[in-house]
Amino acid sequence: MKPQKQNKKEFSELIKVNQRIIHKITYIYANGPVDREDLFQEICLQLWKSYPNFREESLFSTWMYRVALNTAISTIRKKKNNFEVESLKNQEQIPDEPFEEKENVARLYKAISKLNNIDKAIILLWLEEKNYDEIASVMGTTKSNVSVKLVRIKRKLEEIIFKQN
Repeated sequence: MKPQKQNKKEFSELIKVNQRIIHKITYIYANGPVDREDLFQEICLQLWKSYPNFREESLFSTWMYRVALNTAISTIRKKKNNFEVESLKNQEQIPDEPFEEKENVARLYKAISKLNNIDKAIILLWLEEKNYDEIASVMGTTKSNVSVKLVRIKRKLEEIIFKQN
């Protein structure tokens, strides 16, 4: 087992490198900057508590997605409050997108916010270019189930976006 000080340094670096994952999850599952910050902190806390149990059987980012998504979903259940993405007037909050793409990204995020929690998680992983095996690992399901769900989710998103226009 690594000394606690080395664990802290290693953990901090891994969070720094992968913080975009947490930001995307908080953006999808939380409403407004205060809720996003609270959820970000809760995810980091749960990651820290779980870190000693990380067995490196998968990529750190895959493990991180699993912990972060489970934390986001359980936090929502605890608060008994279905977070929705707030009005996307303030588009500079959308992470890492060029200005000209923000309108389309905002439309997509708004559509994703209307999905159920599991579908949000799956499409988020897919948008992060995770392969079906990785998504299945994070979600605790099979590769074929991921494939079927993604087809259905994409159809749902098309319908939602079409109705928005």
